[in-house]
Amino acid sequence: MTRKSLTITILILCLGLIMIGCPKKPVVREEPSAKKEEAAKIEAERMAKERESKAKEEFEKSLVAKRTPGIEGEVFESSLLKDNHFDFDKYDIRPKDVAILRENAALLKKYPKVKIQIEGHCDERGTVEYNLALGERRATSTKNYLVSLGISADRLSTISYGKERPLDPGHNEEAWTKNRRAHTVITAK
Repeated sequence: MTRKSLTITILILCLGLIMIGCPKKPVVREEPSAKKEEAAKIEAERMAKERESKAKEEFEKSLVAKRTPGIEGEVFESSLLKDNHFDFDKYDIRPKDVAILRENAALLKKYPKVKIQIEGHCDERGTVEYNLALGERRATSTKNYLVSLGISADRLSTISYGKERPLDPGHNEEAWTKNRRAHTVITAK
């Protein structure tokens, strides 16, 4: 082979290499692998358990033992359960108290083993007997509403204190309004 033909051959080879070029790297699109999906699922479960644990801790911190026992064992107050109130001489659930009862029901659904006692209270007007009966109707009305929201009736008990345990000892409309209520407490046997 002559020098000229060797140069031509090298030129042809170089041109061939240039034309072929470097092979492109294939683009690999990473589809979510089973391992990544499983890791995400495990992380989501861990976070859900953590949220549930924090909610349970918050609920337990809200419990304060009450000085007097309930009809079904020891009673605990919880700042997370709210009172619903009633108009004078009435026991029907007021529209503005529906949201309160829905919040209470949501809390009870979160903790399906929790049992509650609903206490019916009245203001000081009327006889002891009349107010005990009215307090019972208020507690029962509240219980029935919670049952209509999906809370099992066997988790709910009622008691009436009539006018015997006022929230506000005053003798005016402001105090009476506070005292006409259904108060919810947690029971523990």
